[in-house]
Amino acid sequence: MKDKLIKSIEMNCPVCGVTHMVEKRLRETQALFKGEVVNYKEVYFLCDKSDDEENEFVPAKVMDSNLLKVRDAYRTIKGLLTSNEIAEIRSYYSLTQSEFAALLGWGEVTVTRYESKTIQDETYDSLMRMVRENSMLALEYLDKHKDRFTDKRYSEIRLSVKKRLDVSSRMYLKMQEIKSLYTKFEEESDYNGFKILDIDKLTTVMGYFANEVNHLYKVKMMKLLWYTDAIYYRRHGQSMTGLVYEHMTYGALPIGFNEILNVPTICVVEEMMFEDIGYKIVPTSKVDKNVFSKDELSVLELVADKFKEYRSKQIVDYMHEEKAYLETQDHELIPFTLASELNELS
Repeated sequence: MKDKLIKSIEMNCPVCGVTHMVEKRLRETQALFKGEVVNYKEVYFLCDKSDDEENEFVPAKVMDSNLLKVRDAYRTIKGLLTSNEIAEIRSYYSLTQSEFAALLGWGEVTVTRYESKTIQDETYDSLMRMVRENSMLALEYLDKHKDRFTDKRYSEIRLSVKKRLDVSSRMYLKMQEIKSLYTKFEEESDYNGFKILDIDKLTTVMGYFANEVNHLYKVKMMKLLWYTDAIYYRRHGQSMTGLVYEHMTYGALPIGFNEILNVPTICVVEEMMFEDIGYKIVPTSKVDKNVFSKDELSVLELVADKFKEYRSKQIVDYMHEEKAYLETQDHELIPFTLASELNELS
């Protein structure tokens, strides 16, 4: 298990009963939750003064945080929103926990419990996702439950939701465009890496790279996605996102490459580069890495570390030497079976 020191803290140690510097540490470990074995990162404290075998301890607040990580790891396995993702949805509309619950017509403390200790069921999870994706739906729910707010607060929230409406509606339409482009690939095949397109996963993957990789422009992002899917396929027999890639001049390019640049975790900024315009990709927010499984994060870290400092041309040249590119023709779909041989990466 990976184990690392976070920092040393002077405190009254409950293990040996003496005030001294104890180590606050982080390790990868596992827990059994609702019948599922989940991987998570546990924070604990270590006393190096005690000769006892039991020289670790976890304060109550840290224990609560660890348990939340366990629940979020379970949520990820089950395809449910994590506590942070729920908090991000209500923050998107500038709502408190009780206000978000009121907007949805739920009990006052329902969202508070979801963000702290209770696992939501699929019906509640789906509704929160729909409200985030479609601001018009959020507006409808707000009007439906208007009586649960003061007039002043209702007006403030309505204005906040309306500000999001135009952006949200455009994004919703873009997501529908992506889905329509992939209607030909609604069955698992060698071209989608035996995985149906997962837009939520794609969104978080792109957000991850926007946060972790330097010199990130449109062309480079597309290559990072291909390497992510290719390596994950090589390791697990299935791609990570379900994207389908074509052989193009600048390497592998996913179908719908312009549309996927509208996912909410990134923003494309025009930037002058000499006499040309570059499309730089920047994150819109931090991505919670707990939404990825241990295997997914391993692949993402590998790709990010390898290409972190590459410029777009460098990663294109690198991809041009891959068997998957050399053995396909212009505009031809790239089968994932050709990803079985990658250049010194996986």
